[in-house]
Amino acid sequence: MKQQVSETIPDALVPRVEAAVAWFNDSPDAQGSTFTATGIIDADRALSGADEIRLILCGGDRCEQHSFNVTGSGNRWTVTLSGGGQNQQGKPQAELDPPPGARLSWLDAVMAQHAFVVLLFYRGFW
Repeated sequence: MKQQVSETIPDALVPRVEAAVAWFNDSPDAQGSTFTATGIIDADRALSGADEIRLILCGGDRCEQHSFNVTGSGNRWTVTLSGGGQNQQGKPQAELDPPPGARLSWLDAVMAQHAFVVLLFYRGFW
């Protein structure tokens, strides 16, 4: 089954996504960068009641896919990392490309500093 990546976060999921992003930004995995959600994977699954949400997070000079279990409501969310977005070796799935525009602001900033930029894509990893 092909995974659906969308740049638009459905309104019904915004509070859960914001809770997951805030939790991730406070975790050691953020490594001092501030991340934002630039995409969601299989939003329909999360809308159908699943606790797991799979997000594309971009911050600093990197974008990453992470899966979160988000439970609760209102201002009382419980967030944990889920292993659903990784394969058996603990590596992100190669076939997921970043959604269009995820790196646009980064590329604009880098282009302003240099005469040219070389972008390298390796086996679908970004």
